[in-house]
Amino acid sequence: MIVAVSWLPKGVAKAVPVVAELPSKEEIEELLKSGALEDGEESGSEAEDGDTEVDAEMETNEASQALAVAEALGAKSKTNKSSSGVDHIADGLKELDMDNYDDDDDEEIEIFSSGRGDVYYPSNEQDPYLKGVEVDDSDEEENLIIQPKDSVIVCARNDDDICSLEASNVSVCEDSGDGNLNIFPHHDIIVAAFPLCTAWLDCPLKGGEKGNFIAVGSMEPAIEIWDLDIIEQVEPSAVLGGVVEVQKKKKKKKKSKKKSSRSSSFFIWLSFCTNFQAPIQYKEGSHTDSVLGLAWNKQYRNILASASSDRQVKIWDVTTQQCNITSEHHTDKARMFSFNNYTAVQSVAWNHHEAQVLLSGSFDHSIVMKDARIPTHPGFRWSVAADVESLAWDPHSSHSFVASLENGTVQGFDIRTAKSGEASDLKPSYTIHAHDKAVSAVIYNPSIPNLIATGSMDKTVKIWDLSNNQPSCVASKNPKAGAVFSIVFSDDSPFILAIGGSKGTLEIWNTESDAAVSKRFGGYKDNKPSTSS
Repeated sequence: MIVAVSWLPKGVAKAVPVVAELPSKEEIEELLKSGALEDGEESGSEAEDGDTEVDAEMETNEASQALAVAEALGAKSKTNKSSSGVDHIADGLKELDMDNYDDDDDEEIEIFSSGRGDVYYPSNEQDPYLKGVEVDDSDEEENLIIQPKDSVIVCARNDDDICSLEASNVSVCEDSGDGNLNIFPHHDIIVAAFPLCTAWLDCPLKGGEKGNFIAVGSMEPAIEIWDLDIIEQVEPSAVLGGVVEVQKKKKKKKKSKKKSSRSSSFFIWLSFCTNFQAPIQYKEGSHTDSVLGLAWNKQYRNILASASSDRQVKIWDVTTQQCNITSEHHTDKARMFSFNNYTAVQSVAWNHHEAQVLLSGSFDHSIVMKDARIPTHPGFRWSVAADVESLAWDPHSSHSFVASLENGTVQGFDIRTAKSGEASDLKPSYTIHAHDKAVSAVIYNPSIPNLIATGSMDKTVKIWDLSNNQPSCVASKNPKAGAVFSIVFSDDSPFILAIGGSKGTLEIWNTESDAAVSKRFGGYKDNKPSTSS
């Protein structure tokens, strides 16, 4: 599935991305000496000493049984000439010497060298097996080149086939000249946990005037920031928050003593209980649960806002990797004793004109607007009828925003009404009964006023005209993406809408190809984004 989609502005990506440097032989040897690569093995051995002994006994019994069967077959073959091929089984198993299979060899083989010569070579030219072999990399290098006319889109993709290790897939979209788009993958970034949201940012984390980074929120409390101009990288450029890595002391392995299977099971159970009850240590300022929403501040380019299942909203400085402000203003008081008592904050959004103003929407059926300059102020609150799925500020107005809800509706609000009255008195400017199921995404068109798009779990995407606060549906489409999770308009091509959903295929809708959309909004094709309020 594709859960999040982000466009990159044209021209920000390097024409030829840099290939990440692989660790040197010395660096890997240093890791081996430090024991960093053995933590998993040691932790497993400590927790499963008893289990290892039981498994060893079972393996010995199985090997003995196999040998006995093989010998029997071999004996039978002596009296039955038609079974001459069975002799190989007995001979083969005896040659394997299964009784001594786990014994250490007298001569240890080094990881980077053996009697046959090195198996690690800094370059192909030094590898004797590749000498004289001509490798044509011209096509591969050409595919890595990002042309100035290309647009780049980043998809947070999840694939069950890789055991919930998710890939953030980067695809290059090239205008084919006939009104359609060619889409082909450029490179992948493997992330450590199930991604849930993304935000592109150009803050120069590595120096210079601008960078090209993607922030990824996931099922883990940490926020990873990856450099999109580097391919084949294995670690993010920065990590905001997360769990503290506790370094374990290296323990010498003791020779196992035989124990009964019941004793082994008891120790495994005891170890599990101890590990389960162990408290988790988080980095200072970190979220303590999944990160559901991210928003980059385009004016204060080092600032990133995040929303989490821990019901907190945080504001980060990505250059220092520190959390500056933490707010916990979604409390779910109205639903405290309900069966579905869940206070996750799902979405955050910065105002395009008043860059310090931040919206947050929660499963507690509320939307809160706060000024980041006054973190102690309670802010202004709107109550809604269902869980908030998505929020979006109007880029053409400083006082309007929309919220999509779990009950299939989209509501528009004017913050000027928040100057007076309590939350119960703050009513939406309009309500759209947009879809039959949850509206998972809502987005304004960055270049065309009064045009928004909605995507839903009912597998449809719709285009709306909000003129005069009287919304009307202009077009509807089933993009064959499955349940829709994310939709984003391109900043460079205002009619191009990227769609990600449960089927895991990136879909691109050229909305101008719809006659109704072209008729209603065709005059804005060459217009620049409006800055009027």
